[in-house]
Amino acid sequence: MNSLWLSENKNDKFESLSNNIETDVCIIGAGIFGMTCGYYLSKAGLKVTIVEKDEIGHKTTGHTTAKITSQHGLFYTYLVDTYGESFAKDYLSANQDAIENIKNIINNEKINCDFERQSSFVFTTNPSEVSQIKKEVDILNSLGFPANFVTKTGLPFEIAGAVQFQNQAQFNPIKYLNGLANSITKNHGEIYTNTTVYDVKHSDDMFYIFTPNGVISSKYVILASHYPFINFPGIYFFKMYQSSSYIIGIGTKKTLNNGMYITASSPTYSFRTANYNGRKILLIGGSDHKTGTPLSYEDTYGALENYAKQLYPNCEILFRWDTRDCITLDKIPYIGRFSNTMDNIYVGTGFNKWGMTSSNVAANIVCDMILGRKNEYAYVFDSTRVHPIKNRTEIKNMITESVNSLALNKFKDSDIDFDEIMRRNLNAAISASVALADKNPEAAGYAEQFERFAKISANITIGILRDYHAMLEKSLGTDDTIH
Repeated sequence: MNSLWLSENKNDKFESLSNNIETDVCIIGAGIFGMTCGYYLSKAGLKVTIVEKDEIGHKTTGHTTAKITSQHGLFYTYLVDTYGESFAKDYLSANQDAIENIKNIINNEKINCDFERQSSFVFTTNPSEVSQIKKEVDILNSLGFPANFVTKTGLPFEIAGAVQFQNQAQFNPIKYLNGLANSITKNHGEIYTNTTVYDVKHSDDMFYIFTPNGVISSKYVILASHYPFINFPGIYFFKMYQSSSYIIGIGTKKTLNNGMYITASSPTYSFRTANYNGRKILLIGGSDHKTGTPLSYEDTYGALENYAKQLYPNCEILFRWDTRDCITLDKIPYIGRFSNTMDNIYVGTGFNKWGMTSSNVAANIVCDMILGRKNEYAYVFDSTRVHPIKNRTEIKNMITESVNSLALNKFKDSDIDFDEIMRRNLNAAISASVALADKNPEAAGYAEQFERFAKISANITIGILRDYHAMLEKSLGTDDTIH
């Protein structure tokens, strides 16, 4: 069964690529991140080409709950404890700005996409969790954000407490993407659907993007394909796993109150209303699990339907759909350069189930990089980051997720040439030392030491990769079947 969004708002007017073309920016993926990048860059006067292996928004964007909010669970306590107040405040500000950016695009381009201002709530029915809720409110208030602690909501049951974010929003994501598509083509951008990219090569100052029926030559590339399909040198499969979750849409004769809701802890339940055939229906999401874990219907859609029947005994199940989200191990999206060893190729991924605001944050950061502008939030989401995590509990969680991740089967099953990886990274490090010496004659005397250090680092890194690979083969087994 299609999602609500895809059931009546398909945009199939675009054709597949059939010849070789040149462009300024090639964007691979026509979900909300790729389309937002296309919108901003085409508006800035660049020649933009978007290629999508399916139709616009038919993957993750077309299967979201489409909540536009900076409230990403009980998240700001974690951010302050792990990275500090300044970092947490910038993460919050970036996502708050994204809400207004989306609203401005809708207003400026006159996009009819059912945009509605709503309050967002993280709630609990468990009295023992109220202290966590209140702590989150206190931390948000200390960051200068007017979060509220409430005990009354529009939910059809009593709660023990909730964090309320006012002035958040929700919309229909496919109607929004269709509006972006219209704006991009008006700005002379090109969109090709049903066009699969199977390789990206770099030569001199140009990228060559290979598809079955044509090659795209481009100065810049943006990987907006949800999960980066280029494995090296970014190694994003090392740093993320995928989570599956399920959504049902129900119709009921009872009055549905406004608001967007999610539980503070497992089991996760998410609620929001949506427009369908001139009436309001309720979307209930949850039953999330790591992708690849085999679960029965009763554990997924069945669990949501039973829950819905408890709340609304006479409700009608109108929609069922599922989605997969990329989850980063440190809970922060990866946005920016694809790798420190490759210029002019960018990525936005790991939106951790909060892709509506994160995609706009990502588009602004990446577009600013391409246009040579400084972005004050880029450091928060730095895609090449390697920084210490202060929170020891989170270090343990990250290691556990990494070892158990389905995404790392990609590493186990791939034909990996470790010597080639070392050669590429070593050459990149040596090139960096030479460039440093060229720019700063005083640094020339350190080039030899840097080169020696690079060789040692490369050998250590490749040793870690070999050990990790062997560990994965041992822990996952060679006969594991992926579902």
